[in-house]
Amino acid sequence: MRELNSHNIVEVDFKEIKYELRPAIDNSGNVVKGLSNAWIYLNNPQQYNSYTTAAVKEIILAFRQASNDRSVVTVVFTAVGDKAFCTGGNTKEYAEYYSGRPLEYMQYMRLFNDMVTSILMCDKPVICRVNGMRIAGGQEIGMACDFSVASDLAIFGQAGPKHGSAPDGGSTDFLNLFVGIERAMQSCTLCEMWSAYEAKQYGLITEVIPVLKVNGAFVRNPLVITDKWLDESGNVVYGKNKSGDDLKAGKELLKSNETDLTPLDNYVNNLSTKLMYMMPGCITKTLNSLRKKKLEYWNQNHQTSRDWLGLNMMTEGKAGFRAFNEGPKGNREVDFIKLRTMLSEGHPWDDELLNAILPR
Repeated sequence: MRELNSHNIVEVDFKEIKYELRPAIDNSGNVVKGLSNAWIYLNNPQQYNSYTTAAVKEIILAFRQASNDRSVVTVVFTAVGDKAFCTGGNTKEYAEYYSGRPLEYMQYMRLFNDMVTSILMCDKPVICRVNGMRIAGGQEIGMACDFSVASDLAIFGQAGPKHGSAPDGGSTDFLNLFVGIERAMQSCTLCEMWSAYEAKQYGLITEVIPVLKVNGAFVRNPLVITDKWLDESGNVVYGKNKSGDDLKAGKELLKSNETDLTPLDNYVNNLSTKLMYMMPGCITKTLNSLRKKKLEYWNQNHQTSRDWLGLNMMTEGKAGFRAFNEGPKGNREVDFIKLRTMLSEGHPWDDELLNAILPR
C-alpha cells in the first residue's frame, strides 16, 4: 500500500489530557479491524476537569489528530471520573496569572476560541459524553459537539456573571439555538443549574442515562426534582415535599451506593456504531451543513468577545476569579451589594474597591 501523507500540524505526546483510540464495534458486537473511535478525555479531576492553558492547546491538537485519522469513525469528548465533564477554565490559573493582565488573557482566549472552532470543524461526528457537571466553559465546549449523552447525575449551566465573566465563549451564541431565547436568558443571567432531565426536556442534550447502582440495578437520580414553589422571600424552592424528607433520603441513597458509568458508555458506543453504518462523506457533509448556524453566530462574535473578556480581567473578572480562588468554602463570591454601591458612588476600579468586596 502506498504510504499516506500526514496532515497533522505537529505530532504530540499528550500529557495534560488523555487521547485513546478504541476499536469500533459492529452491530453484532464484534471488533471491526482497522476502524476506531477516538476518545478525548479532560484529565484534571481534582479541579473538576477545568482546563488549563496547556490542556486547551492539547485539546486543539487532539481534535485535529482525530479529524485527520482515516480510521476514526466518531470522536467522543469526555473527562476522567464521575463528578464533572468540565467546569470551565481553571479559576486558580485565572486568578493567579490572568487577573489584571488583559493582553495575556486575550492570548489565552485566542486559544480557547481555537478549541471551540476545532470541535466545530472536526470531520467526524463529535459526541459529548457528559460524565458529570457541565458548567460554564464546559457547557460551551459541550454545545460545540454534535451529540450530548449524559449521566442523569450531571447538571448543566452557566456561572459567568456570578464570578466575574460573561458566557461569551459560546453560550451566548449557541444556547438559544438549543433551548430558545427565554431559557437561554434564564441560564446565562441567573446562573441556575438544570438537571440532566431538564436539559433533555429543553432540547439541550440527546439522551439521559441512569448510572446509580442500587442492589445491582440502575435507578434514576434520587435528587431529581418533582415539585417547586416560592418561599416567603420569593425564592424558588425545589423538593418533593416541604419537609425535605425525600431530599434527605435521596442524598443518603447517593452517598451509600456506587456510580457506574457502564450504561453511559454502552449508549455512546451504540451511537458510534450507528454512525459507522452511514456513508462517511455524506455524514461529514451533513455535519458541516447542520453546524452552519452555530458557526454563523460563533464567527460573528468570538473575536469581539475575546477583546471584551480580556479587558474585563482588569475589573469584574479580576475580582470574581480572585474571590472564587481565595474565598473560604461557601463564600466565594464578591460582596455584590458593596460593589454596586461603590460603583454607583463613582468609585474607580482600584485596589481599595477590590479589597472592600473580596470575601473574608
